[in-house]
Amino acid sequence: MRSPCCILTKTLILRLSRHALHGRLPRIYHCQALRCFCTDHSQSSKPYYITTPIFYVNASPHIGHVYSAVTADCLHRFKLLQGYNSRFSTGTDEHGLKIQQAASNAGEDPLNFCTEVSQSFKHVFQRCGILYTDYIRTTEKRHRQAVEHFWTVLHSKGFIYKGTYEGWYSTPDESFLTPTQVIDRIDSEGRPIKVSMESGHKVEWMKEDNYMFRLSDFRTELLHWLRLHPNIIRPVKFHHLVLQWLEDEIPDLSVSRQKSRLQWGIPVPGDPEQVIYVWLDALVNYLTVVNYPQNHSQWWTSVHHVVGKDILKFHAIYWLAFLLAAGLPLPQTIFVHSHWTVEGKKMSKSLGNVINPLDAMEKFTADGLRYFLLRQGVPDSDCDYYDDKVIKMCNSELADALGGLLNRCTALSLNPTQVYPHFCNTCFPKELRGKAVSEDYRMLEAVSALPVLVEQHFENLHIYKALEAVSACVRLTNAFVQRHAPWKLDRKDPGDQRWLDTILHVSLECLRMYGILLQPVVPDLADKILSRLGVTTEERNWDSLNFLMRYEGRDCDLEGRALGPDMGVLFNRLERSQVKGRKSKSQ
Repeated sequence: MRSPCCILTKTLILRLSRHALHGRLPRIYHCQALRCFCTDHSQSSKPYYITTPIFYVNASPHIGHVYSAVTADCLHRFKLLQGYNSRFSTGTDEHGLKIQQAASNAGEDPLNFCTEVSQSFKHVFQRCGILYTDYIRTTEKRHRQAVEHFWTVLHSKGFIYKGTYEGWYSTPDESFLTPTQVIDRIDSEGRPIKVSMESGHKVEWMKEDNYMFRLSDFRTELLHWLRLHPNIIRPVKFHHLVLQWLEDEIPDLSVSRQKSRLQWGIPVPGDPEQVIYVWLDALVNYLTVVNYPQNHSQWWTSVHHVVGKDILKFHAIYWLAFLLAAGLPLPQTIFVHSHWTVEGKKMSKSLGNVINPLDAMEKFTADGLRYFLLRQGVPDSDCDYYDDKVIKMCNSELADALGGLLNRCTALSLNPTQVYPHFCNTCFPKELRGKAVSEDYRMLEAVSALPVLVEQHFENLHIYKALEAVSACVRLTNAFVQRHAPWKLDRKDPGDQRWLDTILHVSLECLRMYGILLQPVVPDLADKILSRLGVTTEERNWDSLNFLMRYEGRDCDLEGRALGPDMGVLFNRLERSQVKGRKSKSQ
């Protein structure tokens, strides 16, 4: 059943999309129409809920935050493309001792401090084209109410009890640690200290009366459930890692701090001298967004989390146990990604190598940065960032291969009438007996298989593999054009003209496929490609991936249609001398 929005909008889209193609419609209206129309398909009633972790506001956003957001944004756009009713949430985590200390060091009120940093995240996400539908802050009233209710449910069911916690605590990680997770180190002044084995951050011994969650009660149940559902945590290496953690006994978890130690947080219901543990507080954000505890059921049964590997334990053990205790369904998927290093070194303030995403977008454009992160980001292992790598990748695959193909096939010299050329079945028949050669048929097979391949890789968070497949097909299409050299054909000869038109028709059909498939990754560049080809807004969804209909003996609506206006170079080549040291003016 179509949404009222789509019923009212479809007629307008037919009219407005033509204006968009000729530059007479502001981009914002074009995007809104596309988004509404994308839900008018067979999957339109099927919900999909994708989340990023909410980002801690103790520091400004960096490239690692953007990678999480772009990954989730790509999956959200992909589901919209397929016609799902997709919801995408992100936001900021604003409570905890670390925030309390950071605000104090900055001489600011904690809420003002949080608001300022949260706005910087919003600004970066806007610049990067992050199409979130919900932005949550843990200092919001709606979130406090959701957390209080969630706590009350756990407490009323007997899973929270008053006890004493004694052990190691890492303030930077906001994490309780067992003795096996702590090792000895010497600090910069030569003093012996204890640090977290995983993060390297200093830990402190603490003993205090607080509330405990019966985490140990859920170890066996979690093990059983994860073994029955091996595809929940992806990639599989992280699934195995969680199983390994659960093989050992796990202690009950402290879920509150004394207010004398921590003031900046949500008080425990009924006990104002205790403050709820920041991770319990933060994880409930996923429920807050979907209106827990009232009308969350529709969305909560289709939730998918994107998280960094450093917070896997909190999502795959703590969060799942909390949900089981509350009697709520568990997530459909937990997508886990690794980290970004910079020139082989971990990003850190002390090294001065933290990548500012605004500077990176100023150098490479938002789509250039998005493409690099998703093309190079391998979830299984850490990835390395450096400017020359971005320049080489974007020049090779966006400027030269994709941009060059579009420029060649829409140039006035080859297509003086500026229309979508006609296809000739005699020149390119189903059997190998026309002007086409065996390599051309292999190219058609590869491009025809792309939608299924891309979908498979996206579903497994192997976006880089999907982009590898698209890039390989772009190279095949360029080779096809180069092989047949249409610029050498004689337009005065009817046979040559038909073959030239066929070469261009096939090439534009390939470009149309690439444009549609790349929309979740590089939305602005994909829009430029499809607009140049004369593809209307309603022809850009997953159902439009019907490749080369004329080859199959069916009609092609685009054949003979005027191309869209020439908007210049698709992606300007990047020169190292020009991007070096370039800074954002809008920070």
